Formats: sequence, structure tokens, C-alpha cells
Amino acid sequence: MRRFSKIVSTTSFIAVAITGLGLASTTVHAAGISKSNIEKGQEIAFSRKKGNCLACHAIKGGKLPGNIAPPLVAMQQRFPDKAKLKAQIYDSTVVNPNSIMPPFGRHKIISDKEIDLVTDYIYQL
Repeated sequence: MRRFSKIVSTTSFIAVAITGLGLASTTVHAAGISKSNIEKGQEIAFSRKKGNCLACHAIKGGKLPGNIAPPLVAMQQRFPDKAKLKAQIYDSTVVNPNSIMPPFGRHKIISDKEIDLVTDYIYQL
């Protein structure tokens, strides 16, 4: 019980310190990803001109999802190493040469920065 109260007081101190420094303007998700990165990543993932993830995957909040690829749920459990998720988005044919998922990075469908944003969004699903 002592340890729990120490954690709570330390967490409270950090929250007060961050607020006092003016750093609280960026909301951070439980996965350590900023809310703005999640929103930008979702925009790219849902965009028909960019990621177009909904063409194949069901994603919470998406309209007209595809069903030829697995639904994007519980991604942190499926990809505990976020770098492996990013590699999958960058070029899924490295792990599975028969993959029908476009190699977004290798073919420069979206930029490296956009891949980072999409990875942040998908990782927190």
C-alpha cells in the first residue's frame, strides 16, 4: 500500500510540474503518443488519397471498411514492438512476400513522416 501511495504522489507531482511548465497543452495518450499525432495519423489512414487503410481494414470510427484484411484492434498486444508495426506499414512484403498490402514506404505512397503518424494512430487502437 505504501508503494501505491508513493506512485500516486509522484504522479501527482509530475502532473503539477508539467502544468506549471506549460507543457500540458499537448494531450498524451496512454501509449505515450500525442493526441495531435493520433488525429493526424487517423486523417492519413482514412484518406482515400493517402493511406486508405479502410479499403481493406475495419477500423473503429471508419466508414465503409473493407474486410479483406484483419480489423485493426488491440494493436499494442499484436505488435508489442512499435517498430515492427512501422516496418509492417512501410513494407509488409519483407515479412510476407505474398502480402497484398501496398508497401507504403518502399513505393513512396506516403512519406516517412506520414508513416510515423499512421503508426502512432494504429498503435493506439
